[in-house]
Amino acid sequence: LQNVRIDPNSMSFKMWKDIPVPFYLSVHFFEVLNPQQVLQGAKPVLAQRGPYVYREYRYKTNITFHDNDTVSFLEYRNLFFQPHLSNGTEDEYIVVPNILMMGAAVMMEKLPNVLKILLSGALAGLKQEAFMNRTVGEILWGYEDSLIDTINMFVPGLIPFKGKFGLFVELNNSNSGLFTVNTGMKNISQVHLVDSWNGQKKVNYWRSSQCNMINGTAGEMWPPFMSPTSLEFYSPDACRSMTLVYERSGKFKGVPTYRFVAPKTLFANGTDYPPNEGFCPCLQSGIQNVSTCRFNAPMFISHPHFYNADPSLVNAVEGLHPSKDHHGLFLDVHPMTGIPMNCSIKLQLNLYIKQVSGITQTGKIKPVVLPLLWFAESGSIEGTVLRQFYNNLVLIPSLLDYLQYIFLGLSVPLVISAAVLMARSK
Repeated sequence: LQNVRIDPNSMSFKMWKDIPVPFYLSVHFFEVLNPQQVLQGAKPVLAQRGPYVYREYRYKTNITFHDNDTVSFLEYRNLFFQPHLSNGTEDEYIVVPNILMMGAAVMMEKLPNVLKILLSGALAGLKQEAFMNRTVGEILWGYEDSLIDTINMFVPGLIPFKGKFGLFVELNNSNSGLFTVNTGMKNISQVHLVDSWNGQKKVNYWRSSQCNMINGTAGEMWPPFMSPTSLEFYSPDACRSMTLVYERSGKFKGVPTYRFVAPKTLFANGTDYPPNEGFCPCLQSGIQNVSTCRFNAPMFISHPHFYNADPSLVNAVEGLHPSKDHHGLFLDVHPMTGIPMNCSIKLQLNLYIKQVSGITQTGKIKPVVLPLLWFAESGSIEGTVLRQFYNNLVLIPSLLDYLQYIFLGLSVPLVISAAVLMARSK
């Protein structure tokens, strides 16, 4: 118990502070093969590209212990491209929706027509089109675009950023917010549970108090002596708490584990699963509207390839092949310590696109939730850390069990002999 607390003197503190597990971020893009046909109302045809793999290093700073049995910290992520693990380079070009333009068009749909016509003329002058051909590096890590200044001029405050635009531009060399978690010094059953995030006990993105709750841990470790039921964690990337459910017991390289997976209700809409009504307005089940925490952009998250989603989402495009083996997320956790041994967290980012009257660049695009990319954050304990884990938590306890039975076996004839001697002495 002492070694799983968040305590500078505990065995697990260094592992908690500077995570020794090699994490990898694998990104798969969906290239649009028929952009001109989509503009005329055709079904998008997609081809998966990648993966583009990045080594992810995580470390904590600003670690501050408080008197109320909590500790605050910032965790940073640094990402480095791994050419030898990737199927392609960051310099490759991919045709994807013009995310900035198409997102702004949907956001402006209810504005006066005259404003949309003016913007459409400005877009024509900037030679902006509904689909763009850019490199992997530009789409992920940002590119300069005069469209940002144009949108800010026509509709101030519509997009709250300047300079470069990229889907992961704020991910590298950044932190995931100020977490304050329980240290477990007074109550081990509370260790790692989130007390607050960015000073908040709950978020305000959603429409119900239940959906706004910050539950579980920060997603790194859980309290020890886990039961085979469920686990919870708060994900800043998804702007919500997530609950995974127990699937089965197993072993990871000899270490006992519980496997937890996403339930089918994780991204279900309010109709199929009423507790999720607070995440709405919703479309089909299997996608979650995250516009309220993404600057009101028409963005949705889901499992990759719309796994576990309404079949209509898969059928609205061509090129998706959802499967549990390739697209289901999982966590393998050592139940005695609450430490993950092997994990792969997978999410897909989607953009809602459609024809918007007054903006000619949107053509006759039919409303569709279009997959942009999906990514997996994966890691497993290995090397000296795994050996230490195995020796302390599997090998030594097993030896002690065997010795217990040996001593018990040896004690039986000794007891019998003593009883015989006592009987003879009488």
